Amino acid sequence: MEKGKLYLIPTYLSITNNGDNITNAVKNVIRKTSYYLVENVRTARRYIASLHLGLDIETIHFEPMDKRFNEQALPELFKPLLTGENMGILSEAGLPAIADPGNLVVRYAHQEDLEVVCLEGTSSIILGLISSGLNGQQFTFHGYLPIDPVLREKKIKAMEQTVLKNGYSQIFMETPYRNQQMLTALCKVLRSDTVLAIGADLTGQEQCTRSKKVSVWKKEDFKIDKIPCIFSIGI
Repeated sequence: MEKGKLYLIPTYLSITNNGDNITNAVKNVIRKTSYYLVENVRTARRYIASLHLGLDIETIHFEPMDKRFNEQALPELFKPLLTGENMGILSEAGLPAIADPGNLVVRYAHQEDLEVVCLEGTSSIILGLISSGLNGQQFTFHGYLPIDPVLREKKIKAMEQTVLKNGYSQIFMETPYRNQQMLTALCKVLRSDTVLAIGADLTGQEQCTRSKKVSVWKKEDFKIDKIPCIFSIGI
């Protein structure tokens, strides 16, 4: 029996996105897929419904794949794939398997010799980098920085040292409601001549990208509280 395919399906980056932000290729795959592993079931259901593809959401199977996800459950969850059904992975925003447990599912699929298909979509990490003017040849994505102020400051200083030593751009994110605190911490810890770039509400109606030295940031009153952002530092 022919096995199904595991699709890595992009979602919206901004709450102002709609079906126009999603390609027809992605929509066609969703039309033919009834099984999903998702970071959040409610968000995934709402996303598919918003595409207006004429699907009965109640017939679609969603299995949660959050931070408490147990890899031991994968053999059971993969049964539809082994019987020829396609399966999709959906993250909370952008592309799956970045800053969520989706990579564990993809790794298991490769171990089981199942075909993995990545569909085209946006990544806030890449959009934030290319709109920053910073080094796009060598860079590191750190995900979320420590919440503890002392550990966060230590991490920021370590990233800056990497920038100064080899020029690698350093990219990271924060939970939106802590963005303003992050900006304050960055302005406090970073050198005045270090470049800080912020990509806010990327692809959304309030999209804003700014890249300037910390000395300039310190003079501005830039409000990013509760707005999804990507931060990058470089030279």
